[in-house]
Amino acid sequence: MELLQQDAKKQHGLKQSGRSVTAIWAIVFCLWLITMSAAAQQTGLAGIVKDLKTHRQQALQEKVFLHLDRPQYLSGETMWFKLYNVDGTLHRPLHMSKLAYVEVLDAQNQPVLQGKVPLKDGMGKGSFQVPFTLNSGHYTVRAYTNWMKNFEPEFYFEQPVTILNIYKKLDLKPAEEAAALSVQFFPEGGNLVQGLPCKVAFKVIDASTGKGIAATGEVRNRIGNVVATFEPAAFGIGHFTFTPGADEVYTAVVRADSQRVLAQQLPPVYEQGYTLQLQEAGTSALKLIVRSTLGQKEQVYLLGHARQMVAVGAAGFISEGETVFTVSTDSLADGITHFTLFNSKRQPVCERLYFKQPTQKLDIEATVAKNAFSQREEVQVNLLTQSEPGSVVPADLSLAVYRLDESQTVPTTDISSYLLLTSELQGQVENPMYYLTNKDSKAREAVDNLMLTHGWSRFKWEDIQNRTARTISYTPEYDGHLIRGRLSHSVSGAPASGIAAYLGSPSRHVRLYHAVSDSSGVFQFEVKDFLGPREIVLQTDFREDSTYHFEVFNPFSEKYTAYTRPIFDVSESLEHSIALRHKEVEAQQLYFRAYRQLFKPSGIDSIAFYGHPDQQYFLDDYTRFKVMEEVMREYVSGVMVRKRRGRFHFLLVNKPYKTYFKEDPMVLLDGVPVFDIDKIMAFDPLLVKRLDVITATFLHGPVLYDGIVSYATYKGDLGGFPLDPRALMMEYEGLQQEREFYAPAYATAEEKQSRLPDFRNLLYWSPQILTKADGKGRASFFTSDSAGIYLLVVQGITNNGLFGSQTLTFEVKQPL
Repeated sequence: MELLQQDAKKQHGLKQSGRSVTAIWAIVFCLWLITMSAAAQQTGLAGIVKDLKTHRQQALQEKVFLHLDRPQYLSGETMWFKLYNVDGTLHRPLHMSKLAYVEVLDAQNQPVLQGKVPLKDGMGKGSFQVPFTLNSGHYTVRAYTNWMKNFEPEFYFEQPVTILNIYKKLDLKPAEEAAALSVQFFPEGGNLVQGLPCKVAFKVIDASTGKGIAATGEVRNRIGNVVATFEPAAFGIGHFTFTPGADEVYTAVVRADSQRVLAQQLPPVYEQGYTLQLQEAGTSALKLIVRSTLGQKEQVYLLGHARQMVAVGAAGFISEGETVFTVSTDSLADGITHFTLFNSKRQPVCERLYFKQPTQKLDIEATVAKNAFSQREEVQVNLLTQSEPGSVVPADLSLAVYRLDESQTVPTTDISSYLLLTSELQGQVENPMYYLTNKDSKAREAVDNLMLTHGWSRFKWEDIQNRTARTISYTPEYDGHLIRGRLSHSVSGAPASGIAAYLGSPSRHVRLYHAVSDSSGVFQFEVKDFLGPREIVLQTDFREDSTYHFEVFNPFSEKYTAYTRPIFDVSESLEHSIALRHKEVEAQQLYFRAYRQLFKPSGIDSIAFYGHPDQQYFLDDYTRFKVMEEVMREYVSGVMVRKRRGRFHFLLVNKPYKTYFKEDPMVLLDGVPVFDIDKIMAFDPLLVKRLDVITATFLHGPVLYDGIVSYATYKGDLGGFPLDPRALMMEYEGLQQEREFYAPAYATAEEKQSRLPDFRNLLYWSPQILTKADGKGRASFFTSDSAGIYLLVVQGITNNGLFGSQTLTFEVKQPL
């Protein structure tokens, strides 16, 4: 018995020991699972964040905003604008691009006005004169940089404007009744999933105007039962909530009025999937509810990012079909945050947008002495810029003052609403300033509805996660305008690679540009001080190369958004205001035409690209010979004229080494290369004003010249010199020269009594007012003879990315 008891104790001890070991291994295994789960969680989330960060570093975003002086123009008026070019992430003035492209497009996306506007410190000033050839209608002003052409046209700035041509009969086209009503539905998070409650946003617009309209609607299931009703809250946008059933098809019946009824199916209902619902949890927190019908525990990731900067990153497990993330709004950037939900395979499955009202902005205070002024009276505008009350900050502002009437109203967009809102959304947003200037509960609901109906990212997650390299075809214009083109063999049409090409532009300012074509035959010249309409000459060195064909690319983007402009219509109620504008334009054309073509000095560097020459000859200081050979032999000591095999050659003194070069120098006429010296020797020397000689090796980019001989005519126009027929000479529009805004002054009694009628609609325009360290600035102008209510609009930005705008009105009264 004792032996049996001892054996039993031993067996019991072994069992206890085995249980202890098992327990230890179980604990170790659980700890391992927790560790691996945490590691996987961090790896998954960190990988997503890393992918987004890498993408942002490889695809820097620019944003361009235009402050237009007015929303409506008449033919013959000047369209003035200020360009703000900023970093797309931090919204700070960006110094990368040195010019921007501005266009006015008609309803068919055909450019009717185009300009290249210089940028300095991220700012640009430009203008267009609206021609009398344009038809009345809705147009689009758009702007972008060369770098922005690498991305979709939705990245460009666009703003609608109206142009009225009072000298041409209005060609009005009635709206088609069949397209009068348009409805779209947007399930929150992306999809309708059976059995999961979902908020569905909708947008009801009048297709003829593109604007939201009031309507009522019902959602019916397959058998016609009403499961939800809805009505827009603002601008035709609203939402309703319902739970989709299995195997259901839902149809919405929308009624705008008794004449316009539209039945349209809702997006399909999926059997399996995820939903993402956003709710406010108090005043400073958000609750994001994730639901799934997959029926299994799954790890998911939530990423909150604004302008490609990560603000929120969290991981969680869906348990019993649901998990909840709580986010503090204090951690979010001003403007739009994209909340993207990823499944366990790091695939994006839902997205929701949230708009945070700006907490940091530029407060602009604009004041005038009184609310009403008489005709031809001076108005002093005092400006104060602050980052917050009591904290002044210097800023770069632009200011416009124009008369309000039935056809020309208060602008509906500004720099804040564009940078924070519309530049981050797809499609057209009606009255974007409403969402930033109104802070009541109705406005908060309206901006959330907007987030549901205009979701868009400036990138695709598939491209980021697959590490798809974006093709960069356009480089930033760091130092000047880039003229690009292609060089091909004239017979075969094949690309000509590795060929040196030269670009010259006949001018008094000698500039020469050199490029070598790449494997695709593409060449690129970076030109300097290239202002206004010019002639350019492109050629290769005909002494070495066979005949090539030059093609110069269009510098303007040929990609367009799919936005359809509303049908143009003019109400009879606008007849009086249009007639008054007509009188204003005619008075300006008749009495102030000469002041419309005033330009500010360009400040072009007059020194030639080769600097100060070693020898310079003003031919009028010498005996004028009628043959170029005599000129060269008689008093141009640095150039030795020789003939070989019946052809002229120049041998220059290599002054540093006190010897002669063995090859011909680069010979120029008004900055255009002349490779056939026989032609320059046959040119009339009486047309030449100056001759410069560089008596040393000159490095021009990757090319070495054995000296330079540069002839300059009196007018800088080649003086009728016959170019080689293989050269391409063409007209090319350079950068805009800044036009001066003119407004009459009435500082004296005599000026006030001038009999010239002054019916200016635009009283004042200044593209740049710099407030000082004390935040103060000032502008002044005189009222015109046109009585009415005038609107002052001032917008601006600081160096550290604070931006804002302000408006005020005052009245100009006729004398009693």
